[in-house]
Amino acid sequence: MNTLKKHYEIKAFDFDLAGAMSSDIKRTLKQLKFEFDFIKRVSVACYEAEINIVIHSHGGYGDFSIVDKAVYLQFIDCGPGIQDINLAMTPGYTTANEESRLNGFGAGMGLTNIKNSSDEMSLISDVNGTVLKLKFYITEDSYDAH
Repeated sequence: MNTLKKHYEIKAFDFDLAGAMSSDIKRTLKQLKFEFDFIKRVSVACYEAEINIVIHSHGGYGDFSIVDKAVYLQFIDCGPGIQDINLAMTPGYTTANEESRLNGFGAGMGLTNIKNSSDEMSLISDVNGTVLKLKFYITEDSYDAH
């Protein structure tokens, strides 16, 4: 497979466009004939990461690529960062504000769902922002047999 790369801007508190990146990636993976469960894992992780940028950051971007035998997602935001990554990884823990919760977000399951959906996850954060890198292995089972 040839290398494929896409770049997306993600705006803070733009609930109207929240999920646009994950929807585009889902369409792309369907067109490339990936199998349903593989698409679901990538889409869930992407959506959760995208929403985290929308509700917790000052904005940022996401990158999607397929290189060799893996799908890669990278998300970078412009702060304020995650104060305690271990605590943030706790299911149900959230720092979402009232507006985000009123819009149906901020249940505290984002990072847990991301970790459970991806094959590899790297998360670093400081006051300047957060970098999340995800990897999904492409195997023969990743493609739709139909």
